[in-house]
Amino acid sequence: QFPMEQLLECRLEGVEIVDLVSFLERETGKVRLDVLNPSWMIFSEGFRQGRIHSTLERAFDIAASLALLALALPFMVVTALAIKLTEGPRASIFYRQVRVGQYGRPFRLLKFRSMREDAERDGAQWAQKNDSRVTRIGAFIRLTRIDELPQILNVLRGEMSFVGPRPERPEFVEQLNERIPYYRERHSIKPGITGWAQLCYPYGSSEQDAQEKLQYDLFYVKNHSLLFYIAILVQTVEVIVWRKGAR
Repeated sequence: QFPMEQLLECRLEGVEIVDLVSFLERETGKVRLDVLNPSWMIFSEGFRQGRIHSTLERAFDIAASLALLALALPFMVVTALAIKLTEGPRASIFYRQVRVGQYGRPFRLLKFRSMREDAERDGAQWAQKNDSRVTRIGAFIRLTRIDELPQILNVLRGEMSFVGPRPERPEFVEQLNERIPYYRERHSIKPGITGWAQLCYPYGSSEQDAQEKLQYDLFYVKNHSLLFYIAILVQTVEVIVWRKGAR
């Protein structure tokens, strides 16, 4: 039985009482789905969406996007030329794909094309390790993360932020909403180019991976702040420099 009297006595003596979900959140850096309940999400601290924070984050996104776009433009031009030279003058440079954004709104995500143009002739499918659909130049730009650079334009348009849950495709989101509890809650903030889940968990390619990454996404949604946002950006630079987690 729940030791109410003993816990109350401890609390009145100044002893801190921590529930299991909060303890695991603090120790693991994720919100554990196997012990999560709706009342904890309703009454616990966090999940703040203040106007000041949103305005500061948006201002930072715009300033950083313009600065990064100026620095990355030469690399983007070289990448576009490399795709044309290796795959022919008629080959498409960009890959435009519908993704689910904040509040479930769809948008078109931009990337440099790293797979064959007929990569999804059999329908949507998860990316795999050593994916045979990846082109020669595509393998390089994926490893160096250059394929992500066009998403700076998505940030400028306000469809994405630099930091947030990774946007998924509508086909996958529909399935995951039905099968994974609290999956919809990750869409309460803007998706990001990088994020806490991307830093803490390797590239996901299955429903099980999506469930594991959701726990980190919920941690960011609950605790996100400008300081946490900047800390993730700093750690992302390390990932890019040391080529960790790229697939």
